[in-house]
Amino acid sequence: MSQYYFDHAASAPRRDEVADAMAPWQRGVVGNPSGSHKAARDARRAVEEARDEVAAFIGAKPGGVIFTGGGTESCDLAIVGVTSRHRRQHETSEIVISRIEHHAVTDAAEKMARDYDDVRVSYVDVDGDGVVDLDSLTSKLSDDTAIVSVMAANNETGVRQPLDGVSALSKLIIPGGLLTHTDAIAAASWVNLASLTASTDMVSICAHKIGGPVNSGALVLRSDIALDAVIPGGGQERGRRGGTVDVAAAVGLATAARLTMKELAEVNDRVLDFQEKLVAAVSLIPGCRVTGLGALRVPGSVHVTFEDLASDELLFLLDQEGVCASAAASCSSGAASPSHVLAAMGVSHERARGSLRLSMGAETTEEEVDAVIAILSAVVYRLRAEA
Repeated sequence: MSQYYFDHAASAPRRDEVADAMAPWQRGVVGNPSGSHKAARDARRAVEEARDEVAAFIGAKPGGVIFTGGGTESCDLAIVGVTSRHRRQHETSEIVISRIEHHAVTDAAEKMARDYDDVRVSYVDVDGDGVVDLDSLTSKLSDDTAIVSVMAANNETGVRQPLDGVSALSKLIIPGGLLTHTDAIAAASWVNLASLTASTDMVSICAHKIGGPVNSGALVLRSDIALDAVIPGGGQERGRRGGTVDVAAAVGLATAARLTMKELAEVNDRVLDFQEKLVAAVSLIPGCRVTGLGALRVPGSVHVTFEDLASDELLFLLDQEGVCASAAASCSSGAASPSHVLAAMGVSHERARGSLRLSMGAETTEEEVDAVIAILSAVVYRLRAEA
């Protein structure tokens, strides 16, 4: 049976070039980049070259790149690191985030509010398409705000967010400006991050969403931002993240970033055609509604909800036909966990329980799209016939 992989938003297939670039650093002697002998110097050179490439991917200076163990750690470092530093200089620290953030951001913010009485979280509303409401953001900003975090594109729906507006308000409304952070993990495969995040102070990315290895990510700072290390010890990464840098992981992230930049325009054009084809086809299925249709979305994602159907039923039958897809966030338990993103958009629980995300990537073909359209249609009609 053929396999149709439509879950790139959860994890993209690892590129052959990435595996080849990582191979020399995954066996034999791999020096500690902090050392002074030749093996250490070779490792340090590889890490610093990787740092240069990741910086170019974001449009920042190499000194602002902090390698992390993935996207979740990157977001946690931004939220917790900045807020911890802010607490020492203010009586109250407020974390402002949108209601549709990934749990990597939401849980980090709520952890700080739970652990410290002087920290609170304010949530920015979104409209029916899942786009951040800038008026709502304005009402949340204050002199006590430690950080504002709004994702570049939503990991469930693919809907892009107005980062320029977020940054402009954060800098202009409060004297001296406020620090901004964006979780750019879901956007990294599809947009020029150097342009999209140019006005954002901190950017989180991870490797496995762009064809790199898991447990590899980075927090990129555009200036010398003061933050506390969440993982102290050793003084690595300029004292901002302790622990020996994984050379292979850094090289893998850099290689994936370089290839993503090189192929960006061509992949976007091709996959956008696939997205339009998918949307047109699924819109004809009775009871199907495309999410965020009135908003700007990344080309790779098509998120839908089905009336009177359940995600777990859809995913089970799709899996039997070789289709890999998901229901909600890739890190959640799928249909068992209601989507906070859809709830924030005003989607009813009954409709949200029938959510489905089909996400594509650089290697997706038109033949695969056609096959998935036919399989999904047959699955939905089968479930409705059995109801």
